Amino acid sequence: MGAMNRRHPVSRLVRTPTARICISVLIGAMAGLVVFGVTQLSGRNLFVVTGAFAGAVSVLAFQVYGRAARLTEVRVAVPQLSELTFVVNNEAKQVAWRLFVETVTRVSTQPLATDQGLLREALTSLYGLFATAREALKSARPSVQVTDEQTVEYLAITMLNRELRPFLSTWHPRLTAFEQDHPDRPESEWPEDAECRAELRTVQANLREYALGFARLAGVRNAAVLVDGATPGE
Repeated sequence: MGAMNRRHPVSRLVRTPTARICISVLIGAMAGLVVFGVTQLSGRNLFVVTGAFAGAVSVLAFQVYGRAARLTEVRVAVPQLSELTFVVNNEAKQVAWRLFVETVTRVSTQPLATDQGLLREALTSLYGLFATAREALKSARPSVQVTDEQTVEYLAITMLNRELRPFLSTWHPRLTAFEQDHPDRPESEWPEDAECRAELRTVQANLREYALGFARLAGVRNAAVLVDGATPGE
């Protein structure tokens, strides 16, 4: 095993700073000779070299674009819906990663014990998630849907309209009314405190599934470790 990991003397020599400088100088000199040779061309030869260079650049551009536009098919189980097939490219994966981070770092997926935490803070956090998710979708280019599969936008908008919007539109006005009518009373004395917390737990469980869905779209492995703090394989 030790002999297999031993590097060849030439390999070690190439890694030295002096060798790197010499190699850089040699590459620069060769590039200078190539540029000089091209500038001396004229007529048909100049057009041939220019055309070849343009062709090489276009091939490289197509390769870069192809890697960015390459679609990946992912199956995700959506709460209240059946398992769906999604297609994502690199840009959509970045949007999914941002949504995943925003979802798992808020109260939206973190348990709020019956006698701990404040519902007002939880509602504020959910409002923040709603605004951030909407902004992430607005700032990104829409996915090009070439087949019947769904996109990351569909998962995000479904989360907003099926989970966050109904919960917030129901409980935010009720809690606000209690706070305004009883500014000196603690939140725990709100008659609807227990009911609101029960629905919050349901929403949190569903948002956890959305977070895992975003993780799958983003290509995150062992996402449950980040969401629940569990050990991989548990």
